[in-house]
Amino acid sequence: MLTFRADQWAPRKAAGQAALAVAEWHYPLLDEHDFLKAVHGLVEAAVAAGGKRVSVHLADQDAKVLVLALNHQAGEASTGMPQEVALLRTVDACGTHADHDGHAWWALLDAAPRPKSRLPR
Repeated sequence: MLTFRADQWAPRKAAGQAALAVAEWHYPLLDEHDFLKAVHGLVEAAVAAGGKRVSVHLADQDAKVLVLALNHQAGEASTGMPQEVALLRTVDACGTHADHDGHAWWALLDAAPRPKSRLPR
């Protein structure tokens, strides 16, 4: 778990630290651009929804990487799922949920994506 003060610098810090953590998991095909954009977008949504801190939780299984950003503020969040995260090529699923721990934004990324297909000429 990575924890950050909920401020304007949190998304960038979170993306960098999460990338370092996941690099140790040895997923050479993980799309770094998509991963960084996903973490940045999820943390940005968590910060925008309020609270004093944001935590980022990372997990992996079966060549999938889960990123969860939690704002630790109970109640309904004011922001939905960031569109830029939902549209990333290697994001298999994403969503939001709220419970007693706060509001969470999550994305499941494929760490072994198939190559991009080429359009016929």
